[in-house]
Amino acid sequence: MDLEMQKFKADFFKALAHPLRIRILELLGDGDKSVNEIQSLAGSEGSAVSQQLMILRTKNIVTGTKDGNRVIYSLRDPLIIELLAVARQIFNNHLVDTITMLDRFSEDGDKTEDL
Repeated sequence: MDLEMQKFKADFFKALAHPLRIRILELLGDGDKSVNEIQSLAGSEGSAVSQQLMILRTKNIVTGTKDGNRVIYSLRDPLIIELLAVARQIFNNHLVDTITMLDRFSEDGDKTEDL
């Protein structure tokens, strides 16, 4: 069972491994949207958005519901927004660590210049 779970997680994260897919999920976190709405908000071409939505649908991360002649997309599981928020926090933590390290290098450089 552990191997199956690890495979699921790896496949899941592979499905998220594209900046436009992440942007689409963030947009859907604000509510259901059509391809045209996603395209407009993401500032990307419709074909690129459609291609990424297809991948997200195939991996069961988003769902699509027909509404007349358009498809409305939504998140299959709203917990994805929490996952993306955690990823943002991890990024911020790494950024803080990097800034701290750069500050130390800068201080060390200032000390050696005084010699």
